[in-house]
Amino acid sequence: MNLMEYQGKELFRRSGIPVPRSQHCTTPDEVAAFIKKNPGKWVVKAQVLMGGRGKAGKIKFATNADEGRTVAHEIMATPMPPNRQNPNGEAIKSLLVEETLDVALEAYCAISVDRTTKKPAIIVTKFGGMDVEEVHEKHPESFSTLFVDTAIGYSPFIGRKLAFSSDLDAGYRKAFPAILAGMYDLFFKYGAKLVEINPLVLTKDGRVIAADAKVELDDDALFRHPEFKEWQTVLPLDEDESLATDAGLGIRNFRRFGGTVGTMANGAGLAMGTMDAVKNAGGEIANFLDVGGGANAERVRNCYELVVNHTNAKVFFINIFGGITRGDEVAKGIVEALNTTKSRKIPLVIRLTGTNEEEGRRILAQAGMTPVETMDEGAKRAVELAGAS
Repeated sequence: MNLMEYQGKELFRRSGIPVPRSQHCTTPDEVAAFIKKNPGKWVVKAQVLMGGRGKAGKIKFATNADEGRTVAHEIMATPMPPNRQNPNGEAIKSLLVEETLDVALEAYCAISVDRTTKKPAIIVTKFGGMDVEEVHEKHPESFSTLFVDTAIGYSPFIGRKLAFSSDLDAGYRKAFPAILAGMYDLFFKYGAKLVEINPLVLTKDGRVIAADAKVELDDDALFRHPEFKEWQTVLPLDEDESLATDAGLGIRNFRRFGGTVGTMANGAGLAMGTMDAVKNAGGEIANFLDVGGGANAERVRNCYELVVNHTNAKVFFINIFGGITRGDEVAKGIVEALNTTKSRKIPLVIRLTGTNEEEGRRILAQAGMTPVETMDEGAKRAVELAGAS
């Protein structure tokens, strides 16, 4: 779940990270009313998930209510133009009105998951306010990275060390350790995959403020914070993402294609491998579906109905590796799902391997289903059934 800027900054506030004074607005009249009540210099920003707002003319300045209303109309009149992030562009449904900052310097800092070390990686560079990829191309030596031992956690010396190793201006150094502490707290408290500040501004009067916020939350951790459901309803989801959300999946866990072999696997890598196996067997994929780690009866039924009701699938290939997900629990879920669904029935091809796989296969056999041994065998069988349908 990617958050818009105003949502990310709300989490920053809760975590003690300084942010500019601001107001989230959904209409130009709201913008005008806020500026009239709070005279000063303001910046009006489109609230979208796409980057490149400044280049697209979707960030404008206003010094009075009438000007605020005018620039808000201009920003919302047309969608964000297509780019590599979103080839369809993105409609602008709300705005963030924020105090302008008297900027002296801009830096960059982020926390993300490093899959190699399996630790949170804190990344800092003194070059902020631009595409981080571009900065890395031009100034790769400017980046400092530290991998945090989660058994020990974050300590202020980490912030001080990174401030010096990345050659941050002395004006940053007093506030920087506390800002990283807030980012680290947010990262774990809210189950984030990415917390990024670009730019982290040093103002001319010596304040250090997060001028932007990019936060990506782990979909599998959202159950801990039901209050985010309201935020999710205003995110610009496409039809597939909305279907995934309705089925209890992450927004990126389902995607439709035009083929006739439906697939489901637990884990994005296994799901893509399953799709490749079907393609290698001469079939055409109906969908990508990562069921995640909780393949219980309700979720399996939801996934079955999602594929049957919203794709052209003639057969459903279920490919489960039992690690966190137990094979016997998945088998029970499949049997119960097929017994309780009201959707049309299509042939199933099931491959279970890993934890409790023998018990899982026994449960499926008792229900009259014949599981396959390997992924390639399952893909071949699914393609045959799809062709025979």
